[in-house]
Amino acid sequence: MAPTHVIRDATPADGAALAAIYNPYVRDTVITFETDPVDPEQMGARVTKVLSAGLPWLIAEDADEGTILGYAYAGPFQERPAYRFALEPSIYLDLDARGRGVGTSLFGALIERVQDLPASSVHAPAHGLYSRVALPNEASAALHERFGFVQVGTFGESGLKLGRWIDVGVWQLLLEE
Repeated sequence: MAPTHVIRDATPADGAALAAIYNPYVRDTVITFETDPVDPEQMGARVTKVLSAGLPWLIAEDADEGTILGYAYAGPFQERPAYRFALEPSIYLDLDARGRGVGTSLFGALIERVQDLPASSVHAPAHGLYSRVALPNEASAALHERFGFVQVGTFGESGLKLGRWIDVGVWQLLLEE
């Protein structure tokens, strides 16, 4: 059976497609705490920032049609220098791409790429991945746990969106050096 999608590096030119995937989450869910839709130029600038930091931003693309099914990237967990080996992965799928294995292959590829950061990267060797997940989110929790992440805490009522307070769980994966 031929693969249904391929994983490739993102470019700033993907900004419109990435914004189209992300903005329904912004408008209609608590999965992201962002409240204003992101325009294609902003999304392209975010890709540039991540790539300029020597970190991966990956895209899952339909193997036949070339449409973008989802994306994942790793950014700094925090900005202070002592956190430089701690990264925060993020993943978003087109709403129609959920449940097809795209998230699993995309997240797996991202983790591999983080583990293989070049020695010249300020973030190498990456030591830990820390994900913040708005709760409840069974699909995201299951995805993280499939890759060995462990929930290490919860920030209670840390965000207010769509008229309700949202808890945020923290998942951690310590990487082998």
